[in-house]
Amino acid sequence: MSAGNEFQRNAIAAHVAQRLAGPARAILGFQELLLEQARDLGLADMQTDLERIGVAARQLNSLVDRQVHGNAERPEGEEAETEARLRHDLRTPLNAIIGYSEMILEEAGDQHALKEDLGVMLAAAAELVKHVDAIAGLSRGEAIETLQPADQNEIDAAQLERLLFKAEHQAAFEQAGRILVVDDVASNRDLLSRRLRREGHRVVSADSGLSALARLEDDEFELILLDILMPDMNGIEILSRLKTDKRWRHIPVIMISGLSEVAAVARCIEAGADDYLTKPFNPILLRARINSTLEKKRWLDREHRYLQQIEAEKQRADSLLYAILPGQIVARLQRGEKIIADRFEEVSILFADIVGFSPIAARLPPSDLIRRLDSMFSKFDLLTQEHRVEKIKTIGDAYMAACGVPEHAADHADRIVALGRSMLAALRNMPPDAHPFRIRIGIHSGPVVAGLIGRHRFVYDVWGETVNIASRLESQGVADRMQISEATRRACRTPWALEPRCALELRGIGMIETYLVQ
Repeated sequence: MSAGNEFQRNAIAAHVAQRLAGPARAILGFQELLLEQARDLGLADMQTDLERIGVAARQLNSLVDRQVHGNAERPEGEEAETEARLRHDLRTPLNAIIGYSEMILEEAGDQHALKEDLGVMLAAAAELVKHVDAIAGLSRGEAIETLQPADQNEIDAAQLERLLFKAEHQAAFEQAGRILVVDDVASNRDLLSRRLRREGHRVVSADSGLSALARLEDDEFELILLDILMPDMNGIEILSRLKTDKRWRHIPVIMISGLSEVAAVARCIEAGADDYLTKPFNPILLRARINSTLEKKRWLDREHRYLQQIEAEKQRADSLLYAILPGQIVARLQRGEKIIADRFEEVSILFADIVGFSPIAARLPPSDLIRRLDSMFSKFDLLTQEHRVEKIKTIGDAYMAACGVPEHAADHADRIVALGRSMLAALRNMPPDAHPFRIRIGIHSGPVVAGLIGRHRFVYDVWGETVNIASRLESQGVADRMQISEATRRACRTPWALEPRCALELRGIGMIETYLVQ
């Protein structure tokens, strides 16, 4: 590092000063913490000693600050005498801090929290004792060079300079945004607006709180610079209005004011302000705060857009899932159930199949065949919703539905018979066609097992003898008619017009009385 590089030298000096000032700050902070604990525990004697430590700590910090910030008086020709006096002045509060801390430590007894904090404070004081000479000579270059570490803690001042210079060079127009400036003093408002425009920002100004709200109604902004002291509405009132209105709450606000009190800053931050700047402004700091706030706003906007996209995709995925599975099953999946399987004792199963489908499929072009199948099955889907019946699946040219799953239904048989009648009526009402679809329907009622299978493509299905019998009743049924079993007839509560057909012998099951619904 060349001796003439002022920035790098100042950076190293600041680093060293921070290392020296840090322990002094820690002593004062731990003294305040220990005093609070002593008050809580009612330790009056200890409070007195801690207050003495506080006096010494404040004196120590004042001395260190004067050296760190270069404010120590050093008359020309008296440097050596001044440094000697400062070493004495530094050791005096340090000795008091160490002495009283050791006395309190002996009296702390079993107060482990107090002992731990006292130990930290004593260690900080011991660290400062080692560096008294360096603090006294901090304004001399030799002190800086002596304390600059040669190990892994050494700062790269040159790299820091390159980064800062690059950031300052690039920041001019890449963060330009639309800014609303609110200040009742015309000169303040105009000066700030002109400075912002020179930085490339688009600026709109308002001379009062009510004027600012009117501007917000008419335009969109990425940032608001808001004065606190205004006659019609003060800045806190306007800030509260902004943060309670869903149209404006996302706009970042930097408060600007001549007030520098910590309480004012804290109140603004609590009310939702993103930052606080005091007048008069430092131009470099102003630019940095505005660019940082705008960049944060844009990142939040991007995050909001991404979240909206994710939510839209989630809703789309949920819609597809609800189109495939019953709503109750989707809810159970979303609750984290891995295995979904239930037994239902009273369920009605419907199978519908197209009569002579293979010859029709051979004669029709594929597009016409798919179009007609889609038209028919879409009508059937609407009818299942109308009759509150659960579509299970399509199997080639066959359609399967169930009532009583996944929720129990006392009128399961009546609902599914009504569905079958509507399906037949829908086909009869379709436009005439050279190759009309005709279907057979079979229905049986009884117990089933229902559940979810698959991981890549979910399928909610039903199994059991009831399903097999319903399929057999369909395959041995009559075209354009609906055949139901004796079990379904007994389960019906509505007096349907039935035509006894015959007793069918089903392999492995036996004789089943059947009926055609008129």
